[in-house]
Amino acid sequence: MKRMLTYFILLEVWRCAWAQNMSKISLTPVEDSPVFPKAVLKLKSPAPNSKHDINVVRFVYDIKNYELATQTSDAKQKHCNNSDKGQHIHLILNNEPYLARYETDFSETLKEGTYVALSFLSRSYHESLKHKNAYDIRQFTVGTGTYEKVDLTRPMLFYSRPKGEYIGKDTTNILLDFYLVNVKLSENGYKVRATIDGQEFIITSWKAYFIKGLTKGEHSIKIELLDKHGKPVSSPFCRAERKIVLK
Repeated sequence: MKRMLTYFILLEVWRCAWAQNMSKISLTPVEDSPVFPKAVLKLKSPAPNSKHDINVVRFVYDIKNYELATQTSDAKQKHCNNSDKGQHIHLILNNEPYLARYETDFSETLKEGTYVALSFLSRSYHESLKHKNAYDIRQFTVGTGTYEKVDLTRPMLFYSRPKGEYIGKDTTNILLDFYLVNVKLSENGYKVRATIDGQEFIITSWKAYFIKGLTKGEHSIKIELLDKHGKPVSSPFCRAERKIVLK
């Protein structure tokens, strides 16, 4: 009996400690970032629905009113992870972890298959520009096989940040950012559910957020697009999950 009582006491202590740690996690909207309303990104190559027999695919962009490889003016004030190479392009292929590119012409070696390529402009601290002309989405194929096309008119959600490892002062504010295509968020419509170490947050406004209160170690971040009934959307790219590490 005494052992059983001790077990339940320890279990309750662990549960309370776990709940206390969970309650420390919070999302805070990122405010007052510089806006670049006239910034334009156009992907010139690869062409939409193009086929590439070789695995090396060249990406060529036309960017206007936005300077790559320079620091965003408020980078120091954000107190979060910042690229020392400056502003850049996020290239996301099939909702896999993004590639950061600081030039408008580069090549990638890709495996055979169908690719949905989302490109958008990013501030130096990885917060995306979210207006209409700041992104491009298209698909193409690599290899000689026959591949099924993806309906790019459907609502889609792409994971951007957080990513990888965070060390020292970069662990204070962890940027949560994602990209929406063909969908708007609202209180009574589509929403994004972010699950951080099992704790759920319902997001009804498309903006970047700082995750605060994470402890050192590994953490799980999952995002899902929900319909107005709170059900997961069944479009091709509407859910993603990543692991990050704080040191």
